[in-house]
Amino acid sequence: MNVSKRRLLIGRMYHESNFLPSFRTDGSWFNEHRDEAVLQEASGSSSTLGGIYKKAKALGYEMIGAVDIAAPPSALVDDDYYAGIRAAFVECARRRNFDAIALDLHGAMGTGSIPDADGDLLAALRDAVGPDIPIGVGLDLHAHMTPKMLSSAEIVIACKENPHSDTVECGERVVELLDQLLSGKLHPVSTLARVPMILMGNAETNAGPLQELHTLARSLAARHPQIRDISLYNVMRLMDDVDMGQSVVVLSDGPLPAATEIAARIAGEFWRRREEFRDDLLTIDRALDLAADPKKALPVALGDMGDRVTAGAPGDGVYILQAALKRPGLRGAIPITDAAAVAKAKAAGIGAHITLDVGGTMTSMFQPLAIRARVRNVSTGVFTMAGPFHGGERSDMGDTAVLDLENGLVLLVTSRPAYSLDPQAFESQGISIAAQDFVVVKSGHHFKLNFAGLVEPLLVATPGIGYPFPGYHPGTRGRFYPEHEVGEPAIKALSFARP
Repeated sequence: MNVSKRRLLIGRMYHESNFLPSFRTDGSWFNEHRDEAVLQEASGSSSTLGGIYKKAKALGYEMIGAVDIAAPPSALVDDDYYAGIRAAFVECARRRNFDAIALDLHGAMGTGSIPDADGDLLAALRDAVGPDIPIGVGLDLHAHMTPKMLSSAEIVIACKENPHSDTVECGERVVELLDQLLSGKLHPVSTLARVPMILMGNAETNAGPLQELHTLARSLAARHPQIRDISLYNVMRLMDDVDMGQSVVVLSDGPLPAATEIAARIAGEFWRRREEFRDDLLTIDRALDLAADPKKALPVALGDMGDRVTAGAPGDGVYILQAALKRPGLRGAIPITDAAAVAKAKAAGIGAHITLDVGGTMTSMFQPLAIRARVRNVSTGVFTMAGPFHGGERSDMGDTAVLDLENGLVLLVTSRPAYSLDPQAFESQGISIAAQDFVVVKSGHHFKLNFAGLVEPLLVATPGIGYPFPGYHPGTRGRFYPEHEVGEPAIKALSFARP
């Protein structure tokens, strides 16, 4: 078959699910596209889906849009909503008017009854298309890697950097590998090794143990021409499923005896170096001291670790706000999720002075805080992310209000948890980052990428369900080290090869 006439079905299901919130994430949280709109969204996106589109176009593939849903991390997804999305994907797959499927999945989406929604979707697609149509998947490196994923798809790889600066490259690589498979140049075999423990932190790849583990993976791959990819999975830490843990997958061209040893060796390094995976977090007071330093070259950005929207927390914490209110004259911008407070500000109107409670509406351990403020602005809360992480993508904070407090602070109050990891969450609402001493971001890593050159990043220890502080993870299946007892593992490798 002429490559220029090959057809590729593409789509995305992107959500990172936190099992701790009591509510469910329904369809109103998602940006959703179908059919031709999937291609339009992908063409301008710096995501794995964008990389799939970019490489497929360069190779002359004709693309068919299936389904594209994406939302900020949040609670487990509503079962009925997911069932509808799965049915829509399957309907597209049953048409079989394509040569391969390429998907952007996070790999850590769960519903109220299905912990491994990504694996469930892939299994449903495999049933729909039969054994002959290959499936390629690009995952987030925080995916919960499962045998169901590897037994349902031929190509399963992850991005390699955290913060995720290589999502586009991940999508491009998925298509390259599918193209090799369709051309008979690749006979994929995946080999999985896993350590049954979830590590607590130090998860960035530009320094520390993860940088060294990825360097090791690259060096081992370079010794074996059959190896096409080695992906390391650090797992979304706030899920609760069986067999969760740090995973390594080696993708080879045909069976490779060394793949078992390589996967097990890298997985063993997670265990051997487990004490190194701890974050060095600042107290709130120390972070605000740095924000108040008149000698600082840039505003500081405080990563609110306990209330991280990027880890599925609702973003309704007010601990940093409480501390900042005790420091008159300190200029700062703070996002808070509170739909009722937005509604009150909207009803009062721009310019009105109002007294209201903010925060503490979605996280049971939080309490609301009474404030007095002037309504500066109200809006729909829709903005386009600047990137590079997910740059060009639409983000929806829901109805949004900007409130000026008397002591120099400004609140970005949103109806939905805000993707404040991107500067446009603030700038689009008329909040100048350069004019602040500090901004609070509900993110721990990706904001460093998107705010580069604008702020000095700091990670702050705050309460909440977005970070696995001791005692905050009452799950019964996922095992945290060192909070839970984890005996020395017998690391085994399993291989998956589709006919």
